[in-house]
Amino acid sequence: MSEYKKLTDADIAFFQKLCGPKRAVSGDDVNEDYCHDELSSIHRRPELLIIPSSTSEVSEIMRYANEHCIPVTPRGQGTGLVGGAVPLYGGILLDMSGMNKILELDEENLTLTVESGVLLMDVIKFVEEKNLFYPPDPGEKSATIGGNINTNAGGMRAVKYGVTRDYVRGLEVVLSDGRVMEFGGKVVKNSSGYSMKDIFVGSEGTLGIITQAILKLLPLPRRKLSLLVPFPSLDTAIETVPKIIKSRSIPTAVEFMQREVILASEQFLGRKFPDKSADAYLLLTFDGNSKEEIELAYHDVAEICLAEGAIDVLISNTDERNESIWSARGAFLEAIKASTSEIDECDVVVPRKNVAEFIRFTNTLQEKHGLRIRSFGHAGDGNLHVYALRDKMEKAEWQTKLKAVFEDMYEKARLLGGKVSGEHGIGYAKQGYLRESAGPGQLELMRGIKAVFDPKNILNPGKVCSRIEMP
Repeated sequence: MSEYKKLTDADIAFFQKLCGPKRAVSGDDVNEDYCHDELSSIHRRPELLIIPSSTSEVSEIMRYANEHCIPVTPRGQGTGLVGGAVPLYGGILLDMSGMNKILELDEENLTLTVESGVLLMDVIKFVEEKNLFYPPDPGEKSATIGGNINTNAGGMRAVKYGVTRDYVRGLEVVLSDGRVMEFGGKVVKNSSGYSMKDIFVGSEGTLGIITQAILKLLPLPRRKLSLLVPFPSLDTAIETVPKIIKSRSIPTAVEFMQREVILASEQFLGRKFPDKSADAYLLLTFDGNSKEEIELAYHDVAEICLAEGAIDVLISNTDERNESIWSARGAFLEAIKASTSEIDECDVVVPRKNVAEFIRFTNTLQEKHGLRIRSFGHAGDGNLHVYALRDKMEKAEWQTKLKAVFEDMYEKARLLGGKVSGEHGIGYAKQGYLRESAGPGQLELMRGIKAVFDPKNILNPGKVCSRIEMP
């Protein structure tokens, strides 16, 4: 269904009475930042911005929206890169960041219950003060937990610990008709019918509004250490990764980086990287509960790297060196954005053994299509972040070249057995590539699930597997 109601004064008055005029604003009172996410090329203004403070408010909002066929787009901090939080059809933009309470720490069951608007950085800080550990580690720490769950965010520690889905024990969800449902719980095992909880992880707000989550925690590792390993070429560095993963010593993270991105990060941060002797690097992290455990692990991996052609193995065992390395890694995306006029990202994931082949392929596309390409990513799990840079191109030329280079990259990923997105989701921007990759059979199944949960298609319409094009 695509005939949505435009909000009237009476509709706005209803929501302002429910939430108060300061948390339900319309027209020019809606800040421009709410019209886009980090992918600024997709831009739409909501008719009404609502910042709910409770599950009961979300329930009433959805009940009314469903009854009157008003589209509702949930949003966290707006840090996405695929237009997933942009209200394509106007309607209501639901800013969930106001629901930001940490509700319960259960140290016996090792769970943390939070509202969906709690920031990832606040979860990490809170549990680490209790000597506990929430392993998912997406690069954007200012994202909300709800946003992480909706995109099944991964991050650097996925090699050893997995992704967000692996740490969601339970969810409270408001359905499109306003019903409040609880899926999963604090139990470790659950074979009680379909796993409804897991349907919502990665659903990008198209099936329901996540209001609370029960997160799985682990004991906090007592020690950690990083290795910075320079290689003469990116090929050599990437081809070493499968050998590292096959060893007995699995790192917490295995990142790859190229000289051009490091230099951009240096310029952006105004601080020097510890080493600039090579064209490519692997950055590996190890954690454990004893110095001996970590030393044994990194010693084995260091020998593998040197045997495969590494120039050196630099141990980052001081706070100063760790800060300089990881601050540079954390600034890669912002540094790339600062070096050009506009970017767009290919967030593919390929089998680990094919990472080197895919990166070699993307490097050939710079000359083929006549635009700059920069990349970095999680070599340990095959999730690559490849950025096309607009520089001084006119808009029409940029859009033509971007389409061509993305078609090449997504087709190559498909041929290698990869998938469209490793952790950033589909949103609006990547729908065409999902259609080509998943095929009509899978898409029809996805649309069938969507129709069960949201028969009027009011939840984040135009995203993921929608048939509706942008208005």
